[in-house]
Amino acid sequence: MDALEVTSRPDEHTQQTNTAVNQMHNETCVNFEISPISDLLVGIYITALVLGLVFNLLTAWPIIQQVRRKNVLGVYLLSLSISDILYILTMPLWIIYYYNDHNWTLGPDLCKLAGFVYYSNMYISIYLLCCISIDRCLAVTFPLKTKTFRRFRYAWIISGIIYIFTASLHILVILMDKVTDPLDKNGRCYETFPMTERVALFNLLRVVIGFLLPLLVLAVCYFQIFRKVQESVGLDDQGKRKVKLLSVGVITIFSVCYAPYHIQLLIRSIAYNYFKVEDYCKFEQGQHFYFSGTLAMTSLNSMVDPLLYVLVSNGMRESVRLCCRTKSCSKTVTEPRLQLQH
Repeated sequence: MDALEVTSRPDEHTQQTNTAVNQMHNETCVNFEISPISDLLVGIYITALVLGLVFNLLTAWPIIQQVRRKNVLGVYLLSLSISDILYILTMPLWIIYYYNDHNWTLGPDLCKLAGFVYYSNMYISIYLLCCISIDRCLAVTFPLKTKTFRRFRYAWIISGIIYIFTASLHILVILMDKVTDPLDKNGRCYETFPMTERVALFNLLRVVIGFLLPLLVLAVCYFQIFRKVQESVGLDDQGKRKVKLLSVGVITIFSVCYAPYHIQLLIRSIAYNYFKVEDYCKFEQGQHFYFSGTLAMTSLNSMVDPLLYVLVSNGMRESVRLCCRTKSCSKTVTEPRLQLQH
């Protein structure tokens, strides 16, 4: 699952490398049979599938109630939940794939769809987490000055732009890289070793734009939120604890779910540009277990997102408990206290 992943070398060196790469493409570069990663991947995806589906469905109605009450946070939460559920629905395909030891038996079209949804969900989730963090920062730091900009309608527009931008970018990459058939002759879906030059360049762009820049935004937002909360005399200890939990939780998602994968992506792209082909393939063989594992860990965000932004709120938590006990969510859902209204 590596085709949506690209640095220029000197021309002569690039030509020699590309020739060697074509000769070795997916034959001797990485031997999947000696890698013990398949069983671990099946376990990770099954866990993400079951818990992600349960948590997202459990919190769906309270989030919808927030949207009906024209809550800006509810729009971002619903957009995040929709992206997660679409991705969760493709997880059985990956479970079957890894259960069959990296052998895709479901046809190239489903392989394309699964890969497209996988990578789109990853960056849609990252950007929506940034939107939620920025919204919380504005609500806490400049509650009056930014009230005009924190509009229900704007939240829908921003969410739509994120969906369209991310999906269009991945479609463009697929077209530019001419990925008409994502399956290789061994039946592997989006697992191309060695990577191509374009893929190595695109990987570097993904690390910078898709991870480092959002991480910087999150760090600035939660530093401002934490500072403002510490100075606040109108917020009780429980409220301060929730804000700290939100800050730590978002950074944890990035550290556990996204950071390992993007670090691996960066290392592999750099190695592609500086190693000889023979050494590079040895490197890829050694890194395959870790890279596949970190890629699978990105799926865990689909079960953490609803817990982090919904169950941490008393209002949301009471609504979920009411739904579980009475199977009816007709009661009014209060505004999450995470918003720290002023």
